[in-house]
Amino acid sequence: MQPSKDKNTEKAAPFYRLSVPKRKTSSEIINEARNVLRTLRTRRPFTPIEDQRKLFGSGSSRAPRNRPPSVFSLHASSFDLAESRPVSGVRLSPLDHKPELVAFAKDEDFSISFPKPPADAAEVRKLSSARARFFRRTSQGNFLSAKMVPPDQNDEKLDSEETAVMNNLCRSNNNCLAEQRSYTPFNDESRQLICNEHFSRSEREDSLKGTTEKFLFQPGGESDQKKKPGTSSSQPRGTDWERRVTGSEDETRKNESEEEEIFWHIKVLPILHELEKEDNIENLCLACTELYQALNEGNMLGKRFKRRSALLKILYKLVDIDSDPLCLKLAKIILAMKVDGKNLLSVCKLAFKICRNEKNDNMIQNDRLLDCLLEVLRTEDLQKNCEALLYCMGAVKCMSGNAVLLNEMVNKGAVEMFLQLMKQINNIKENDTYFSNLGHLLVQVTATLRNVADLPPARCQLICRGAVPELCVALEQRINDKDVCTYIVRIFSKLSSYNDFCAALADCSRCYILFLALLNEHHKQQDLVIRIIFILGNLTEKNNQAREQFFKERGSVNTLISLFQTYHELDLDAQKWYHERGREEKNHPKHPSEAEDVLIKLIRVLANLSIHPSVGAALAAAHRIVELLITVLEYKSIDDCEELVINAATTINNLSYYKTKSSAVQDKKLHIAEMLLKLLMSNNMDGVVEAVRVFGNLSQYHEICDFIMQKKIHKFMIALLDAKNQDVCFSACGVLLNLTVDKNKRALLMEGGGIGKLVDCLQDFGPADWQLACLICKTLLNYSENITSAASCFGEDTDTLLVLLTSLLDEELALDHSLDTDLRDHHKLYWEREFKPVAEKLLDRIQRHHSCLPAVTITPF
Repeated sequence: MQPSKDKNTEKAAPFYRLSVPKRKTSSEIINEARNVLRTLRTRRPFTPIEDQRKLFGSGSSRAPRNRPPSVFSLHASSFDLAESRPVSGVRLSPLDHKPELVAFAKDEDFSISFPKPPADAAEVRKLSSARARFFRRTSQGNFLSAKMVPPDQNDEKLDSEETAVMNNLCRSNNNCLAEQRSYTPFNDESRQLICNEHFSRSEREDSLKGTTEKFLFQPGGESDQKKKPGTSSSQPRGTDWERRVTGSEDETRKNESEEEEIFWHIKVLPILHELEKEDNIENLCLACTELYQALNEGNMLGKRFKRRSALLKILYKLVDIDSDPLCLKLAKIILAMKVDGKNLLSVCKLAFKICRNEKNDNMIQNDRLLDCLLEVLRTEDLQKNCEALLYCMGAVKCMSGNAVLLNEMVNKGAVEMFLQLMKQINNIKENDTYFSNLGHLLVQVTATLRNVADLPPARCQLICRGAVPELCVALEQRINDKDVCTYIVRIFSKLSSYNDFCAALADCSRCYILFLALLNEHHKQQDLVIRIIFILGNLTEKNNQAREQFFKERGSVNTLISLFQTYHELDLDAQKWYHERGREEKNHPKHPSEAEDVLIKLIRVLANLSIHPSVGAALAAAHRIVELLITVLEYKSIDDCEELVINAATTINNLSYYKTKSSAVQDKKLHIAEMLLKLLMSNNMDGVVEAVRVFGNLSQYHEICDFIMQKKIHKFMIALLDAKNQDVCFSACGVLLNLTVDKNKRALLMEGGGIGKLVDCLQDFGPADWQLACLICKTLLNYSENITSAASCFGEDTDTLLVLLTSLLDEELALDHSLDTDLRDHHKLYWEREFKPVAEKLLDRIQRHHSCLPAVTITPF
């Protein structure tokens, strides 16, 4: 630009220079980014929902023969009765009398036995005493936690009640179940007794008319305890002190066993009887519900129940009935019985089979199967029950496909549990025999975490619980396992779109080298590559440290170039195939192809990296990168793939900002200008604006200015001033500013009403955009450098420009005082630093060369 003849006039800074050399605020830097460097954003890669629930998706890299099956047959024979025996600290003593089978005319094969009454009177007293204590406990609440009453203190009362107890034991199973038919726990009014073998059917029917309930629920037990307050469970039983000291523990266990026996026959056995003889699915499901409630009430869930084996044997047989509702009930009870080994594996397979069918989701939610499965994940040994945990976790993964169940598992702390499980898996090293099998389990864990990552509470938990380093460890250990890598990368892909998680990931320094290793290892796996590139784009979008750290990793640029070349060739082949196959087709596919999508996100990484000064300068000097970007503009039309072309133009614009001697952009600037001309002439306004931006940087070179004049691009820039769009006007004005640096090209503003359009833009956008207002004033200053007469220079727009500049330089009128404090300060900063100095020079120049000044009327904006 030629120096001005005016003493008080300084050179107007060209468009490509930063106009505020002083220390800037963050808001300034953000606003100035539109002048030169801009980051890019793009859509997250689309992940289609699997049409079927399986352990491994349809795209799994695992061969079917090398992975656990998702479909299998499951029968009663799949369970092992030998593993169902109770695990107790004390070996249980057998009863003095052995139960015998009850003979029913219709149920000759019934396997559950009812106890025969002992013939010995002392035994009758002993059994009756235990029953009486049991009745008192159940009438008062949880009998297992009630106070234990020594037998000798109740013998007198029990002698008078023996006959009533035995008579009331003759309630039939069918009658008992009829009163128990409810999902709610047994209440005191529905407690029933069952009959012994020697009672006939008529006797059982007659006994229904007795006073069973009156006997069962009289407050005798409670009153006895009130009369003898010393009879608590903490005191020894019996009258002999030595017996109390030495035999209290054995006696307590003995009496607890007796009470368990009574509860078994009264509450559990009738239900098991029905389960054996019932053939209606609905009734079986109802009986299973009652069974679970009864076992829970009697504290019989778990491993310490001595009749556990007989109970499980019946439940295992019912697995042969092919009914998901019934199998769900069975799985819940079997899991609650804390089975292990082969039985744990089989019941976890059963749960997985149920959860595979999404039609069962509502039923699963109502029966709270999730609680049982989470308990398995929380308590079972990882190495001992690896395969069982695989199917258990697979069932949970299936549940995570349902929004309600997904929220439920997050609310129950499942995220932390999954991370703990992953940490245990990560602790198993590659040379361990379990390493390979645990990889199958890790697939289920990471796939489930991918699903829960959509929920804000889960995202917070993942950040707080240190998910990033643990996931990175898994990536590092399983870099050859494409399935594991894909799911973890999908988790990062989802979460890196959020600033808080993206910051946590950026702070994990090992992630960059891991991502590069994955790109090199799986460079032809488009679904994996595109997500890693997307993550890198998110990391480099806002974090300058991430840009520098990634760039400094060994081989980072070479990896990006290699990927660019690979997917560029794939895109060329696809485009060639498309043109050969679809010459008669007029419509191009609306969505980017797989290769185009990778290129879109890869170019975005380059654009974001170029924001960093030293990284940007290095990339601008990388000839292969610039060549590939230019090639995209050469072979790809904006109508073919808009986002790809615009991203390429934006990246070239960013790189063109750096004026290093080795700049590849500078070497190829004319070729770039030719490619931009094609984009400039398109009907896509976004493409036009991007091309204008690049010309704004390139027009600092004389060769490009001559090219613009030769191709009459300047007329197009003047026409764009009518676009009534701030960004379009800003970019077009930037090109015009650089053109007017050359005094031989300043006359171009007289063509097409350029001066009037600049004044209109100043009036329309000035008070809202002081950067644009400054740019317009700089252009007019350059244009009027050799002014002799304001009228001959600005023509009929002279008076309008005088009035406008006077108004805009009045702080009270120019600045909008209705704005909030921060925004008002921001506007004032630009008004004072950017606009005011330039506008004052322009106003002074016009006034000094205007022979007849009009009366200036200042109107507020």
